Amino acid sequence: MYLHIGQETIIRTQDIVGVFDLDTSTVSKATRDYLSKMEKEKKVITVSYELPKSFILTYNEEQGERVYISQLSSSTLLKRSGKFSVI
Repeated sequence: MYLHIGQETIIRTQDIVGVFDLDTSTVSKATRDYLSKMEKEKKVITVSYELPKSFILTYNEEQGERVYISQLSSSTLLKRSGKFSVI
């Protein structure tokens, strides 16, 4: 299956490691450091230049890790997927 994460971006659900709310997850210094590292490695894809609300961490064999920044909330993305549960 695929998940539409905003604008014209679709990702495979089997590649999703996690969907995170930017407001709550970036409180942690470890998360901020990780996102900064990924940005320096050019592995961050910004889906929209609207106010970002969530980020999606993906992994697959071909591309490795990727972070998608989306204007959609994490709860909206989870509802769209119909596959994941909120922890």
